[in-house]
Amino acid sequence: MATAMTSPLPLAARSDIFPLPSSGGGEVTVLTMQEAECGMGHYDRRDVFKCVLVLHGANELHYATRSYRIDRPALVFTNRLVPFSWEPVVGMGEQEGYICAFTEPFLHSAMRGVGLKESVLYRVDGNPVYYLDEEQQRYLSEVFARMRRDFDSDYEHKDDLLRNQLSLLVHEAARLQPASPYPSVATNAAERVTNLFMSLLDIQFPVTREYHEPLLKNAQDFADRLAIHVNSLNRSVKEVTGKPTTAHIAERLTNEAKLLLHHTDWSVGDIADRLGFEYATYFHRFFKQHTGTTPLAYRQVA
Repeated sequence: MATAMTSPLPLAARSDIFPLPSSGGGEVTVLTMQEAECGMGHYDRRDVFKCVLVLHGANELHYATRSYRIDRPALVFTNRLVPFSWEPVVGMGEQEGYICAFTEPFLHSAMRGVGLKESVLYRVDGNPVYYLDEEQQRYLSEVFARMRRDFDSDYEHKDDLLRNQLSLLVHEAARLQPASPYPSVATNAAERVTNLFMSLLDIQFPVTREYHEPLLKNAQDFADRLAIHVNSLNRSVKEVTGKPTTAHIAERLTNEAKLLLHHTDWSVGDIADRLGFEYATYFHRFFKQHTGTTPLAYRQVA
């Protein structure tokens, strides 16, 4: 049974790691696990993906509703929109390997012409863990070691080198045999599903001008992202919180709308668009239904 260790400072939260400006408009970081203090299990930034090369140590990766035992060399991808936790197993030796963390703009510039929505980095129903044989381990170790050296270099075009190497990693993963998950054993399955839903709801916010991706706005969207049946999601959320899934979504959208109306000069139409409403009139109706007032009236008194 895996025992969770005390979590170090999250990788995405450490100022000495992020942000790293990139000439291509994105960001990338390459570190050894020791340098990152094994903080790959958490994320504070929604635009960060991670590719992890595990060389030594034993871990439990809980990825949405699936779990993986990583007790041998492996290549692991974590999706920024899939809740996950990474729990090192106590007594199994120091964690060794590499972490490449990167933003979506950096990824897209590295993978031009590739259908990313169907790749390992995006598919929620795909397996994120790939066990490595000796030859694959040796090859990928060399790639990550080269990336780590390039990351520290002063070479003018090092971002281009790192993009090429990241593209290489993604293509290499496509040729590997994915690991099989085992059933996640939870003392309370409904609580686990609810925690995943709440995490996925929370990481969509805050909405900014720089980060604009269609929000998950209904129970079916969330169920699809978590690869579970919508009835199971609704039943679990209602059992644990006493409120239906739709109530949590509406509450979070309403709170975000209030913040945007109060703290930005965006037009009501811009706010409606950022929150995923097709027309401003739909947003107006939604806001009045949940607050008793109109967006403009709220802005005037906020």
